[in-house]
Amino acid sequence: MNGVLVDTGPLVAILSIHDSAHAICLEQSRTISRPMLTCWPVVTEAVWLLRNRPVAVRALFAAFRDDTLRIAPLDKADIPTIERILETYASLRPQLADAALVHLADREGVHTIFTLDRRDFSVYRLSRNRPLRLIP
Repeated sequence: MNGVLVDTGPLVAILSIHDSAHAICLEQSRTISRPMLTCWPVVTEAVWLLRNRPVAVRALFAAFRDDTLRIAPLDKADIPTIERILETYASLRPQLADAALVHLADREGVHTIFTLDRRDFSVYRLSRNRPLRLIP
């Protein structure tokens, strides 16, 4: 599978053997071409959620060094679109990480999201009202 954006949930699940989604996310990750793309808001959420597991945090950073994960850059030019996504879906109370991933999906042409948040990501739409492809 080519071109996948990864959300916080799968990262945390893969790195936490006690997470209820660990097995399914680990198995799914084996079918995805490397590198998986993510963004700093996702990394920030994952590190916060893994804050009591320093070994898992180190493993997360190692995934960037070995090119399993890659950070998609976001800069000032991306803010208006991310802000619009947050406003459009305000009723869902979207996280910044979600809005950034939706924006990156459109900007990078990567329409597959590796996420456990099916509730929100099944509602988000790309330009021309295209849905995202969700895995697992």
